[in-house]
Amino acid sequence: MEYKTQWTKKEDIVRKWHVIDVKGQILGRTATRIASLLIGKEKPQIVPNLDCGDFVIVLNSDEVKLTRGKEKKKIYYHHTSYPGGLKEIRFDQLLKKDSRKIIELAVKNMLPKNKLRDGRMARMFVYKDGEHPHEAQMPVDYKF
Repeated sequence: MEYKTQWTKKEDIVRKWHVIDVKGQILGRTATRIASLLIGKEKPQIVPNLDCGDFVIVLNSDEVKLTRGKEKKKIYYHHTSYPGGLKEIRFDQLLKKDSRKIIELAVKNMLPKNKLRDGRMARMFVYKDGEHPHEAQMPVDYKF
């Protein structure tokens, strides 16, 4: 019996490199675009059991924005697994401490929670300024 549907194999996946400048962009809207590129949703040959996404380079993470004054209201929580170990930090404090963590957390929480998530996150590179060391891969600017 011959099937007409072509199923994508691991060897058939072609990955591109994209550069996204988040200077003055809204965090959530940008994170959804980045997550979509990491998953590979725009590709016609996407399959649910393979990681078909592209590489993403994020620039200027220090200048990402939130809407409606959430800079003082948005709080990030994590627990140390010890009694009384709930830690919290506001958005503006985390922006000063390590702005790359803000974009990484936003994109990570938008990806599906499965075995493919770590591999997708490994293909995202976040930089605080406008320079990156990936010129040899010939990345393409991604326009919104």
